[in-house]
Parts: sequence; structure tokens; C-alpha cells
Amino acid sequence: MEERPFAKSTLQLFRARLILHERMQTVFRKSLDFARYTGYFRSRGIKVVLDTSYILGRGAVKDTYNLLADGIVMLSGTLAAGTCSDPEEWAREHSLGRYFGSSVKGEAGIDWDDPEARRVFLESVVADADRLLTAAREAIVETLPADDPERGRLHEAALLLERLLLQDIERREGGTRLKQGVSPDRVASVHDPQMRHGRKSERRRFDGHKVHLAVDPESQLITAADVLAGNAPDHERALELVEQAEANTGVIAEEVVGDCAYGGGETRKTFAQAGRKLVAKVATRRGGAQFPKEDFRIDLEFMSCVCPAGQKTTKVVSISSGNRYGAPGVPLRAFRFDAAVCEACPLRSSCMRARPGKGRLVMIHPQEALLQEARAFQQSEAFAPYRKLRQAAEHRLARLMQLGARQARYFARTKTLFQLLMAATVANLSRLWG
Repeated sequence: MEERPFAKSTLQLFRARLILHERMQTVFRKSLDFARYTGYFRSRGIKVVLDTSYILGRGAVKDTYNLLADGIVMLSGTLAAGTCSDPEEWAREHSLGRYFGSSVKGEAGIDWDDPEARRVFLESVVADADRLLTAAREAIVETLPADDPERGRLHEAALLLERLLLQDIERREGGTRLKQGVSPDRVASVHDPQMRHGRKSERRRFDGHKVHLAVDPESQLITAADVLAGNAPDHERALELVEQAEANTGVIAEEVVGDCAYGGGETRKTFAQAGRKLVAKVATRRGGAQFPKEDFRIDLEFMSCVCPAGQKTTKVVSISSGNRYGAPGVPLRAFRFDAAVCEACPLRSSCMRARPGKGRLVMIHPQEALLQEARAFQQSEAFAPYRKLRQAAEHRLARLMQLGARQARYFARTKTLFQLLMAATVANLSRLWG
């Protein structure tokens, strides 16, 4: 007991080997192998419950000024490495030394209440970034050979700085200014470029990633885990996660259960085409000022629609070809009620806000039949047991958070997945031993 068997670096090296050789899943699967050996999984099939939660990223999230400064520092360091120079010395020689302080914004020494001072300072930062990008392009084209690994690192750092400029900076004839709003798929941190701005709810925002979990509700064991982008929809790669759960347990998934995030038409279509049974609640739009689509009775067999006032229409019109329902290029159709009928209806104010002379439109989803079938099932008594099954995933997510999965210990999603799989392994073994 007095001898030290190995150092911390031994574990770090072993972790690196697991990640580089893509053996992270092997450790996790050992817990499921033991569960199968002890008879935890039924041979005829299992249910799989899916759910997500958020993981706070490891990288520092900063405002646009300091975010650009971090990008400049990273690219400067890469350029300095190519000349075997100290990054700070190289930056000072190229008039970029101010970015190596604690905060370029805090050390600017300007009146931040003055719009003109802010504009001038922002333009100077953008000008430095442009000048540095020009130097990087020249080094890539003229100095570094095509097979030099330094060329790839320099190209990656330059692309990151270019992306920061594109996502946060708006260039106009009158000058440079910050973009209003948040750009789609915005990079939130230079230190971890894979972090994203995400939302757990309408008011609850986070910066980081998402944990995607598959759980066997009978044994309460985690059968598969994945890490998604923080801004990814919850249903992303849902089918792949189910297939991974089957491969890990060696048992076919009879049913897949999820919340309303998995209840969209495209997700149902994906599972239906794969021959999978998906049980998920269809999201409703209650609480609005007008009657939602769910209050209309749509008959796809006879292509008719009856409104809450009892009026019936068989008129179907083509709207456009868009991706409103997540199906790019699919022509959208809708039932149209005559304007004269809607004008004379006593419920018009509760049904539509369109100006006079327009009738109500009721959109027909490309997977309307699947959605109707799901709505009918969730209103039946047979749906009640599935409400409780979803709690299994919620409990396992809570257990992972107890084991530290809420905060990422590493940068990027690959190592964050390693952390998640190790926590899932501990959660499974704890349950088995318990």
C-alpha cells in the first residue's frame, strides 16, 4: 500500500489511447455485457426510452470583442510556431500585443457609452483580424509545403477566425458594426469551437452540448449514449441511438418511447421506414387566440375538413415548396374554406386573423396520416402506461448529473462523450451491484 503503482499521467495516457483508437464504447459495453450475463435483458426484446439534457461546455464563453481577440491570439500563436518564435513577441512585432492581455475590451480605455468610440474600436479589431488573415493566407500559399502538418493547423485557425468575423460582424459602406441577434450555429467559444448556444426551454439557455440517452425501462440501465450539438434538435440521430442500444445489448428494441420532441412527422416517418414502433406524444399548440389545427377534423380518405363551427370543405390548394415541416422540397397543401363561409361564421374572430375576403387555411402535413394515428393513440387508455415509462430516462439523466455529467470536464464533443460514457458505466454498475 505504500508503493505508488502509477502516476496521473498513466491514466491520462490510457484515456488518450481509448479515445484515439475509438475504444470508449468498449468500456461502457462491458457493463451491459455483465447485465446480459446476469439475466437483466429479456431475449425476446426490450423497450428503449429516449431523452436529452444539456451539458455545460468547458470552453470560456465571451462577448464578440474578446471572442475575436481569442481568435486573433490563436492564429497569432500558430503563425509564431511556424517561425519558432514566442507568440507574444511575434504579436508585439506585428502590432498585435494588446490581444495578449487579460481582456482586450477591459483594457481598451474607451467610453463604452459613446457609440462612435465603440465603432472605432470595433473597426480596429476587425482590421487587425483581416491583416492577420492575410498573413495566414500568404504563409499557407507561399511558405508551407502541402504535406506540412503546420499548414493544416494554420488553415484551421484561419477558418475559425474567418467564421467569427462572419457570424458576429456586419460590414457596410458606413462602417463595421455588430450584427443584431444571434447567428445560426454560432461558435460560442474559441477554446471549444464545438460548443453551441442551446435552449432547454423558452427561458432557459445554456452554452455547451446535449446528452442523448437510451434507457431500458425494465432494468433501469443505460443502453446507449451520445453527445449532440447544443443547438441540435432533441430527435437528431434518434434512430442511430436505438440501433446502438440494440448492438450494445444484443437484443431487438420492440418499442421506442420518447416525449413530444420525438413526435414530429419526419421523425415518425424515419422510424416507420425502418420498421420501428415509435410512441411519442404529438405536440399541441393550445393556448393561442385562434383555433389550432387540432380542433379541425381532417378525413384523409375522402379529403375533407370540418371546422369547429361544423362547416365542411373539400377544397385543397397548393401553398408552396418549402421546409416548414422539416421536409425540404415537399409541396405543401392545405384545405381552404371559402371566404364567404368564414365571413358569415360567428366564430370567425376565434378562428382567424386574416383580413376580410380571406378564408381559413388548414395545413396538411406531409406525414398527416402518421400524426393522426399518433393523436388517436395518445387519447386512448393504452397510452397511459407509456407516460410512466418516460420517467426511466429522466431518472437515469438525474443519476448522470449526480456523477458530474452536467459540466463537461474536457473540450470538444469527443472527450465529452468519453466523460459521459464513463459516468454511464458507473451508473450501470452501481445499479447492478446494488
